Amino acid sequence: MDPTKIPRVKICCIASIEEAWLAIRQGASALGLVSDMPSGPGVIGEALIAEIAARVPPGVSSFLLTSKQDTRPIIEQQKRTRANTIQICDRLVHGTYEELREELPGVSLVQVIHITRKEAVEEAILAADHVDALLLDSGNQFLKVKELGGTGRSHDWGISREIREIVHTPVFLAGGLNPSNVRDAINAVGPFGVDVCTGVRTEGHLDRIKLSQFFEALL
Repeated sequence: MDPTKIPRVKICCIASIEEAWLAIRQGASALGLVSDMPSGPGVIGEALIAEIAARVPPGVSSFLLTSKQDTRPIIEQQKRTRANTIQICDRLVHGTYEELREELPGVSLVQVIHITRKEAVEEAILAADHVDALLLDSGNQFLKVKELGGTGRSHDWGISREIREIVHTPVFLAGGLNPSNVRDAINAVGPFGVDVCTGVRTEGHLDRIKLSQFFEALL
């Protein structure tokens, strides 16, 4: 494969400095640090998020995953953790992306779009011009207990490809990716980056062998 077309890799659900460096040494260009969520794996405290984010070297993005839907708590969370990227895992209900940019200059914004139905295409189009990237995942924010990531399920890659072809914003693909299917996913969608959590873990811990197999599958 043309090395210029190998997607960026974000390893999510990082739980320690040791996991962070394991992912970085393997080739990760971004780390996902999960704050309080209604469900799903990988949640760690804000103090640990701040500690890991402070140790991330230049050139690697630290993603703060937030379930908050109001800009003010999101701003306060970023200032406590100092992550350089905010991943908004639900919809903004109060406030705007522009308010986040004004309050947090230099911090990148990534909006998660959960591919549960065809309407996700319109949702992606509306958000794309306001953020630095979209992340297409397999959660469902319409459930009584919201699923905002880490489900281990794949989704309709055809919808994800449609979004990628329509928007001009970089697209990360997430949802059920693992060493055995990531190449098919890349061929189907053509994303800027891929995002993996459970697919490279064993009993909740980042698995060196699975991680290596995942990166090998990208080539």
